[in-house]
Amino acid sequence: MKWAIAVVMAGMLAFGTRAEDAWQKTLAERLPLYGHRNWIVIADSAYPAQTSAGIETIATNADQLDVVKAVLAELAKYSHVAPIVYTDAELKHVPEADAPGVEKYREQLMQLLGNQKVNSMMHEQIIGKLDEAGKTFKVLILKTRLTIPYTSVFLQLDCRYWNADAEKRLRESLTK
Repeated sequence: MKWAIAVVMAGMLAFGTRAEDAWQKTLAERLPLYGHRNWIVIADSAYPAQTSAGIETIATNADQLDVVKAVLAELAKYSHVAPIVYTDAELKHVPEADAPGVEKYREQLMQLLGNQKVNSMMHEQIIGKLDEAGKTFKVLILKTRLTIPYTSVFLQLDCRYWNADAEKRLRESLTK
């Protein structure tokens, strides 16, 4: 009897581990295909499922900051894309009294992002950008267990090896 229980428990543990790691496998499969104009979103648990054809949503069942850290580490392995980071403008104004843990979250997120420039935009505007992007480009949303509002981290992928200044010079040379 003990042996049967052990086998069932081992199977449940193995299944749970595979399910929780599925998002990491999906991310690793998508990144070689993604380029500038694709998005990766690390969302809180109440983030809505969007209906644009290019938007894929995966429930990670993971801690949000752990997912942010893992995604940034995975992106750092690639020479073709770099993230432009967006957060909700509302996040700066969410009070601790209404969302316990938000102050600690903000502090930990900023430490995690380090020197990365963080763009702030109203939540509805970012969702609109994702909806529009999802009509033409792929968007991967990784939903986490976090239950603090306005904590989603939005990563718009940009070309790592070509910057805005180089593009501007190229465009100017085409008009000569």
